[in-house]
Order: sequence, then structure tokens, then C-alpha cells
Amino acid sequence: MKRQLAALTALVGALVCAAPNASASEPARWAAAGTSYTDTLGGGQGLASRADGSLLHRGLLDIPLGLRIKGWNHVGDPDIARGYVFDAYQGADTATSKMYTVTTPGGKRYDYVHPLDPGEKVNNSFAAVSPDGQWLVSGEWEDQDRLQVFPAPLLNPATPRGGGTLAQAGQISLDKQVRDIQGCDFVTATRLVCASDDDSGRLFPQSRPLLQVDLPHPLDGRPVTGRVSSLFGLPQQSLCKGTFEAEGVDYDPGTGTLRAEVIAPGVCAVATTVYAYHLE
Repeated sequence: MKRQLAALTALVGALVCAAPNASASEPARWAAAGTSYTDTLGGGQGLASRADGSLLHRGLLDIPLGLRIKGWNHVGDPDIARGYVFDAYQGADTATSKMYTVTTPGGKRYDYVHPLDPGEKVNNSFAAVSPDGQWLVSGEWEDQDRLQVFPAPLLNPATPRGGGTLAQAGQISLDKQVRDIQGCDFVTATRLVCASDDDSGRLFPQSRPLLQVDLPHPLDGRPVTGRVSSLFGLPQQSLCKGTFEAEGVDYDPGTGTLRAEVIAPGVCAVATTVYAYHLE
């Protein structure tokens, strides 16, 4: 009997220890937790949560005039890490570089330009900073099998202190192809949630799916492979008929709230819907 109890105890212990690893890459279950709205021109590209729980929104009206004059005509989904605001900028389709800016808690902005590597697309849809503040994840448009990784400007000591050139680190290779990723954010050091604007149903069964990307370990600047799974399709509800557009994503670790933006079609596009979710 003692041997049987010991064996049973060991088995239960093994199952308990294995359970987190076994479920770590399973799709999370998010429940709807509310809906809000923001104006599209001032907030339709993305959002990020501050430490106090308030939200920073980004839209085309937020591009500083000086940057617009230099040809940076699109700003993506932002992120905030340790009070520093990270923005992703792109220019014309013929541009040979993309740019990330960092704004300090004191309001000083530093610009980091990344010359495009061979085969890299000009798109710069979002900036997502790892929880340790050391790595910045970004993405390109159309069908992709990777997410890009850079040292996080200012926060990673490998970057120049006053702005400058930013080179890629080891990328995240994806085990499934994704399409038109508009924004990502870290939920944990080894999990991102990303919004896809893909409505084809070819890569995932849902239209405009919210995707989960699981990493085998926290980013360290070396190449890593992420496991992609689909969580659910983002809501597409409006009085207006036409094509919706999925936009930015934010996860607020302080409240456990996941948010995703969707722009309605037609004249309803003046407002962007922000859907909130909590883990079940």
C-alpha cells in the first residue's frame, strides 16, 4: 500500500508540474468585457495603456509635422514600456527605410531609422516591447512567416543613446503563416496577441482573427520560433455596410485587460470601436 501511495503521489506531482508546460501554448480563453469608441483620425491606428490605466491612442493626426515633412506619413500601433512611448513609422511605398521613435517620460523624442534589409517590406505596422524592456517586436504587411525583432531603443544598452541607426536582432519565425498583422502586444514574456486584418479565411477560419503567438522562452536577441494559434474573430458590427479594418492591440498587465480596435466601414469610419476582453 505504501508503494502504491508513493507511486500515486509521484504521478500526481508529475502531472501538476507538467500541467503549466502542457497548457502554456494552448489558446487562451478571453471573454468580452466592454466596448468603447475613439475618433479614427486621432486614435484609429492603435493604442497603449499607461501605468495609471489610462490609454494613449494613435492616429494619422498624431504624426508630428516635422516627421511628416520628412516623408513619414503613417504611424502604427504604439507601445509603452517603463513610461517610454514607442512608435512605428513608415513612409512611401518606395522608401528604403522605416523608423521607430521613443519619447521619454520627460517628453524628449529620439528617432531610430532602420534601413531595410534585403527582402524586407517597407511596412511598419506596430511596435511591441518585451516585458523586460529589452526587445522591440514589429511586423510587415501581407503574408508573412516572421515577426521582426530589434533591440529596444534607449532601454537596450546596445542601441545608441541619442537616436541613430537601428539594426535587426534575431527574428521570430512563425510556424504558421499570418497575413496583414496590424498590431501585437505582449501578454507575458513568452506570449503575444496580434490582430490580423485578414478576412479571406484561407489561413485561419475566422475573419480578422485575433492570434496568439507563443515563444519557447523570453526573447534574448537570438532567432526563435513562435507557435501561432487563432483565438477568435474580431467583431464586425456596424450600421454601415462594407469592409471593416482591424487595427491596434493592447494588453494592460495592471488590469488584465486586452483591447483591440476595429474601424467600421463607410461614413461610420469616423469612429473606431475598442473591444475589451478579460481572461475567463
